[in-house]
Amino acid sequence: MATAQPVVVSLADLKTGNISFETLQEAFGPESLGILVVKDVPPEFPQLRHQLLSYASYMGNLSEADFEEFTNEAAKYLVGWSKGREKLKDGAADEYKGSFYANCAFYVDPSLESAKPTEKFPLEEFPEYLAPNSWPPNEMLPGFKPTMEQMCRLIIDTAVLVARACDKFAEKEIPGYPSAYLENVVKSSSTTKARLLHYYPMPEEAIAKGQEEDNWCAVHKDHGCLTGLTSAMFIDELKTDAKVPKFGGKLPELLPSLEELPRSPDPQAGLWIKDRKGIPVQVKIPRDCIAFQTGEALERITRGKFKAVEHSVRGAYVKGVARNTLAVFTQPNLEDEVDLDQHITFGEFARSIIAKNTV
Repeated sequence: MATAQPVVVSLADLKTGNISFETLQEAFGPESLGILVVKDVPPEFPQLRHQLLSYASYMGNLSEADFEEFTNEAAKYLVGWSKGREKLKDGAADEYKGSFYANCAFYVDPSLESAKPTEKFPLEEFPEYLAPNSWPPNEMLPGFKPTMEQMCRLIIDTAVLVARACDKFAEKEIPGYPSAYLENVVKSSSTTKARLLHYYPMPEEAIAKGQEEDNWCAVHKDHGCLTGLTSAMFIDELKTDAKVPKFGGKLPELLPSLEELPRSPDPQAGLWIKDRKGIPVQVKIPRDCIAFQTGEALERITRGKFKAVEHSVRGAYVKGVARNTLAVFTQPNLEDEVDLDQHITFGEFARSIIAKNTV
């Protein structure tokens, strides 16, 4: 299996608009891997990443009774805690992965916990985007909510700059493309969704059974614009206690960060992208960088100039090892058009995809 090197740009060059069209084509164009890595990100990022991804293990090791406090079945498990609700390639439910979903409407207005319902998209018909966030109580996971919100803001801030670079290209290459369209979509959206993922240690029977291509995450395309990704954090949960510690009388501001393995103990584990010939290649994201993948809404908005990428996550065949990561799906508002020719809104577009992907 091959390893591919993604296109890398600096945050400073994004801020000054010093990203060539050739670089964007190499990162997102029809022959690309659909991924761009941003280096030299704000200095608080590495510690924030370590802190937040530690919370993923703490959360994954809570009790079923605890999970019930921040699970929302009515929102199709796309707000709050979710496990065993996603379909794998064989149609079975994915039991190896736990997720916490958060609406990022707070990026637009700190008082919001979701996008506001409208006449066209009422809460009853679109709860996966319009139901308010279901945060775990602070006494259960002290400091989790502010850590999650801070990281999401940092990633969306960077996504806005990537979108600005994409707009400069699209305004020149696509007749009638609205000025600053993608930047405005990313910057003003109250439907952007974050997903903190805890890939549980593989059961011994799965390890014994042998390797499958995407035992943790079926091959798929994201349906938003730009997906911001942290590098994965691997934790040996046999050696590192990922249970929430006892506090005694006073709640701490934050839970302690957990020990991170220096690298994946299984070199085949991690993010795999299908190149444009359909061949899976492994892509590694440095710990001090943020990666952005293309989604189907971006492909439609740019009339195919930028292509969505098929990808999956492969399990670590090492006893006791968990994998944690964060994905932030920057997405248009429900009434924003993603197909500027056929006038299809993101809400209409997303509804069919969600129905297909959930159990």
